[in-house]
Amino acid sequence: MRKFIRCGKLFAGTDPSVLSDCTMIFKDGVIASVGPTPKAPEPAPEDEVIDHSRHFVMPGLIDSHVHLSYGNARTQEDVDLYASLEFRAIRGLEAAQRVLRAGYTAMADLSISGRVSLAVRDAIEAGLFAGPRVSSSGRALTTRQGLDDWYPRWIGVPETSIGVLVRSVAEGIEETRGQVKDGVDLIKLAMDGDSMNPATGMIAGFNQDETSALITEIHRLGRKAVCHARGAEAVRYSARAGADVILHASWMDDEGLELVVKNGCALMPTLSLIVNNIEFTQPSDPCYPGFPDAHKRELEAAVSGLSRARAAGVPFMVGTDSGFAVTPYGEWHARELEHYVKYLGFSPVQALCCTTAGNTLLLKEGNKVGRLETGCFADAVAVDGNPLQDISVLQDRSRLKAIYKAGEVVKLAINENVRRLSSELSYQLWSDVYTQEKVAKIRARRRAAA
Repeated sequence: MRKFIRCGKLFAGTDPSVLSDCTMIFKDGVIASVGPTPKAPEPAPEDEVIDHSRHFVMPGLIDSHVHLSYGNARTQEDVDLYASLEFRAIRGLEAAQRVLRAGYTAMADLSISGRVSLAVRDAIEAGLFAGPRVSSSGRALTTRQGLDDWYPRWIGVPETSIGVLVRSVAEGIEETRGQVKDGVDLIKLAMDGDSMNPATGMIAGFNQDETSALITEIHRLGRKAVCHARGAEAVRYSARAGADVILHASWMDDEGLELVVKNGCALMPTLSLIVNNIEFTQPSDPCYPGFPDAHKRELEAAVSGLSRARAAGVPFMVGTDSGFAVTPYGEWHARELEHYVKYLGFSPVQALCCTTAGNTLLLKEGNKVGRLETGCFADAVAVDGNPLQDISVLQDRSRLKAIYKAGEVVKLAINENVRRLSSELSYQLWSDVYTQEKVAKIRARRRAAA
């Protein structure tokens, strides 16, 4: 049996054009044909005809920067320490379903606990559960100056952390080989830290020779190299070594941009974490005001450098860093496209091209996803509205009239009353120190309120 999808507007993902009155035919989970409705074959009696003649039909969206094992974490300890890896895997599957329900039929996980997202990927591929197509790295390779060495030296980097500490090129190469044996789709290097103040140095965790040696080995083993690099030095080292994708690049300098262009690197800014933190963080949050203020400085630097990169023709990919409390699963994925339009000068159609056909570099499915063409997987979204006129319509799940993965309509019954267990979270008893002065003020407020 075939499925005939009548499309009012069709955006294939590969170029800015939008076609009217088209028909796609799905067969065995693949697009069998796509073209003008008057030229489409007649459906047979056993075929199914689905009317999206009033909708904008586009490829299933792709988020290439999600962290399924994080659990919408509020602290780094929540990410690394408390929930068991087994629980994180089950929780990560539910997170993946929330991603799919937002219209994202494919995603990449760029640093995980243990082998959590590899297990989620395999469970979905085996048909055990519904979910998006998942490609995943393993734990991020870090040094003492890298992103994922969060804790004091006397604690180190626990085995349950999203990073793995490598003390030499030899250790890094051995870890890379081990991850490839585990079945990862890509390798991530934590090239620098997370300081939002470039005056502190933003020193790259790996030097140039180390970076080049690791990326050479990653490529020799047939995997893509992804580098977390906010600072100028880390961007230069990553680009010179031929990284496939550089994350953030907020303080990329002119030399770094030249190397990015010369070596054909793609950039993935991941503005959602920055902008959400600036806009959503409340005075009652422990990180206020330092963290959002620092992100304001980073956003200013990123807009300048990344806009120059766009003008230079650098390929941009789209990811959101979903998995933190400020970027929860299934909520803000499509808002990254709005940031591309608002902050980086992309048109809505350019942003859509980035997150469909342009966002497949890290996916094991390659060019079989992100586009509505004959021979591609039948992954599509039908939207009530035109995202080329208003990119924000993709953030409204009620406007997503149908989500197709492998030609089948996605139907997910997600429990909206999920609660967090105390065993998942940092053990914090009080948020203040109750001195005599503090208690006197509290009692005074209570008396005034009474």
